[in-house]
Amino acid sequence: MTHPIDSNCVFCKIVAGQLPAFKLLEDDTTIAFMDINPVNRGHALAVAKGHWPTVDVIPAEVLAAVARSAQKIAKAAMTVLKPAGVNLVQANGPAAGQSVPHLHIHIMPRRTGDDVALNWEPTPGDRAEIEAVYKKLKAAL
Repeated sequence: MTHPIDSNCVFCKIVAGQLPAFKLLEDDTTIAFMDINPVNRGHALAVAKGHWPTVDVIPAEVLAAVARSAQKIAKAAMTVLKPAGVNLVQANGPAAGQSVPHLHIHIMPRRTGDDVALNWEPTPGDRAEIEAVYKKLKAAL
């Protein structure tokens, strides 16, 4: 199977075997490996083999395959590492914290009090603004 590639992309280089990685699993569409800059013990990545930077451009079936791989890694982490929780994080664009522009899902085992900054305090929004955005999104669907 051929996939789009970017010869300057670190994840494309891992997929091609040009850079080393602690591979957890690999199939025709995805690869999963340990994050070398982990937020916590067991932090891993599930990555599309093809170079699609963000969720809006990746084929839906490839995104589904990446999610399946992320779920497998999360199940293994929950069984082996027994974390207090697990985050699956998929960021799109620099403002969302995406540092490698190649679609991937972080599998992040969590410990109570680990100080990983992903949580926010829910605060009520302006209902009229929520409804206005809802109408725009609904129309686009």
